[in-house]
Amino acid sequence: MDVDPRTELSEFLRSRRARLSPDDVGLPRYGRTRRVPGLRREELAQLAGVSVAYYTRLEQGNGRNVSDEVLDSIARALQLTDTEYTHLRNLTACPYDTTSRKKRKNHTREVRPALRNLLDTITVPAYVGGRRSDIYAWNPMAAALFGDWGQLAPRERNWARLIFLNPSYQSLFVNWESKAADIVGFLRMDAGCFQNDPELTELIGELSLKSELFRQLWAQHDVKEKSFGTKVFRHPLVGDMTLSYETLRMPSEPDLFLSTYHAEPGTASAEALQLLASWGKDATQISAGTQV
Repeated sequence: MDVDPRTELSEFLRSRRARLSPDDVGLPRYGRTRRVPGLRREELAQLAGVSVAYYTRLEQGNGRNVSDEVLDSIARALQLTDTEYTHLRNLTACPYDTTSRKKRKNHTREVRPALRNLLDTITVPAYVGGRRSDIYAWNPMAAALFGDWGQLAPRERNWARLIFLNPSYQSLFVNWESKAADIVGFLRMDAGCFQNDPELTELIGELSLKSELFRQLWAQHDVKEKSFGTKVFRHPLVGDMTLSYETLRMPSEPDLFLSTYHAEPGTASAEALQLLASWGKDATQISAGTQV
């Protein structure tokens, strides 16, 4: 499955327009019967203050030389979230240089020694990841929670493959469907910016062939940025834990991030996390991720 920039832009705009009704934007319902859900192109163009012909060209995937003012108007008309607006801008002009990285095999990407040393000093689960949901480095607590990723081939150290193709990870996350939707949203954001990445194209094609849920979620064109939140885990050693996660981008390498997981002090989850730490390497052997 190719990630074609024109198709991505076209299908994203169509999907966002389809979710709006005239009532949502204060337009009267009149004229011919609607055969498909959502606003018509001429209605969206009217709301955005552009010609129907101009918007039609944009929705057909011609996103070159679109001004910031036009993108702002279309985003307001489509009622895009901040994340969706970022995705729209990426589809028309990604701020990252994608061509210089086309041939890089990021599955084995080197992480700076200082960053690896930082991981080792963090006492909660933490790892360094990047685009395509690849995993590059992690600390012992991350291995205790998620399994020893070092036992996997570099290609398999990838959240999308783990979540959709590894049943043990489906058991680890209590709300696995939510995690799956997050992963697809992350991949959509990457597809909008890193459109010349053959490994991303390969990953999307593989998951589309092997997972019905992935195909359904991918077709929705929802996007998500890595930020913060909570996840509930059902660990085979210490039981249920509610952990908060934080995502920190690397300023010098914006496609890399550091993710940490921690529990609220004084809670049962904090006690479970401490128990997990006390097991050390033994926990790694029992954690869900080792059950491949």
